[in-house]
Amino acid sequence: MQKQIRSPWVKEQEKWYFSIVDVVGVLSDSPNPNNYWKVLKHRLNKEGSELVTNCNQLKLQSADGKFYKTDVADTEQLFRLIQSIPSPKAEPFKLWIAKVARERIDEIEDPEIGIDRLMETYLRKAIRKNG
Repeated sequence: MQKQIRSPWVKEQEKWYFSIVDVVGVLSDSPNPNNYWKVLKHRLNKEGSELVTNCNQLKLQSADGKFYKTDVADTEQLFRLIQSIPSPKAEPFKLWIAKVARERIDEIEDPEIGIDRLMETYLRKAIRKNG
């Protein structure tokens, strides 16, 4: 069975939000993602992380068809959360986040790198569109 991650778009904030329990369930393979998130929240609070404090709650539809308040994370919070999950399934995301962060830092130090990346992307899209 493929697990779904509930991810509503909040128009007023122009942001996607992701159900934390769903993400935890997919990345941890925990039989009880609610309990896993509860323990992880406690650990993050103990470490002084503001991730838990800054998380929002939205009413999301549950498997029983009813709507319940659910902890959600925006994209930035989601990336931080993924870094906190010790799991082989989370590792590819962690590597990708580190790679993108390194690329952006390189672009800050040398803006020409960013311009080159933008040009490559633009040319690839133009070739696909016209090709």
